[in-house]
Amino acid sequence: MSLAVSTVRAETKPVYIGLDGEFGLRNSTSAESIERGILAALDEINTAGGVLGGRPLALVKKEHRSIAARGIKNIKEFAVIPDLVAVFGGRFSPVVIEELPILKETKTLFLAPWSSADAIVDNGMVPNYSFRLSLRDSLAMPKMFEYARKRGARKVGLLLTNTAWGRSNLASAERHLDAGGEPPVVATAWYNWRDKSLIDKYEMLERAGAEAIIMVANDDEAAVLVRELAALPRERRLPLISHWGVTGGDFVGQAGEALREVDFTVIQTFSFFKADKAMVDRVLGVTERLFGIRRVEDIISPVGFAHAYDLTHILARAIDLAGTTDRATVRDALEKVENYRGLVKNFERPFTPDRHEALGPEELLMARFDRQGVLVPAE
Repeated sequence: MSLAVSTVRAETKPVYIGLDGEFGLRNSTSAESIERGILAALDEINTAGGVLGGRPLALVKKEHRSIAARGIKNIKEFAVIPDLVAVFGGRFSPVVIEELPILKETKTLFLAPWSSADAIVDNGMVPNYSFRLSLRDSLAMPKMFEYARKRGARKVGLLLTNTAWGRSNLASAERHLDAGGEPPVVATAWYNWRDKSLIDKYEMLERAGAEAIIMVANDDEAAVLVRELAALPRERRLPLISHWGVTGGDFVGQAGEALREVDFTVIQTFSFFKADKAMVDRVLGVTERLFGIRRVEDIISPVGFAHAYDLTHILARAIDLAGTTDRATVRDALEKVENYRGLVKNFERPFTPDRHEALGPEELLMARFDRQGVLVPAE
């Protein structure tokens, strides 16, 4: 084995991509979904000849279990791997935000296929080494407010996680309201990660006059509230309009039958049920061969998969455009990639020097879980 490695020609040595994800976190599915999206794209890219005239792309993954200190350690280790061009992040914005100083210090190219806090891209880096193909909180909040208004809610309550992600969403909500957005917020309630009950927070918002709850939560805490809400009389069950952290874990399994008793919708940027059929069929051919997945209904945490798949293809184009694995040159090339027909959308120019966000408000949609637990468009 060592002889085979030592005799590989330099130009056929792999070019590496890192993945710093929440593998090993109980009930989480987001990191696995992102990994599968990357691997599906790598399979297509390598089958077509790889990058830089024939070098294969390969994935190196590390887990942080949503612990920022582990994530920081991972970034430091990724930064010294030869021919590693970029690191993909996972679901949790607070981890990425803590990693930003190390990303800046090491000039490590960071690609966000899930985490939505504005500060991940609006980070003050010059040049900016962070690029996102995902939701952004300052887009998510106006969409959820507008959906609440369309549903007839005249007043809403905010239920937010006491983290950098929750605070990012509060700032986005305040900007939306300051610009004349509706409906007004009657109260804001905060909860902590791993809280065992949220019903007291819900009842505070209910007493304040909320007619719908805009919630920023991950799967564990959201499932707790859904179970508690289902136990209330039906007339007290306000609509829950959720940020998308709930789709990164086994929310359906944790919520159980209670989910059918609650009016629950969640923001998304992508649905396989609305995507181009030819692209979906092509991707399913790869997922069946690699993972045994034949149906879109069986793709867990679909936004993570789709975003990571498109980001990997865009990165491969940037590597070829750069003509090197030098991260600074690849960073510059990412701002120049053009005309990529993706799974999420057709990207005329995914990124520019002034815009490191690949998605905009036109990609946003609301979804709900059907009786089989599959996420489907609600609108």
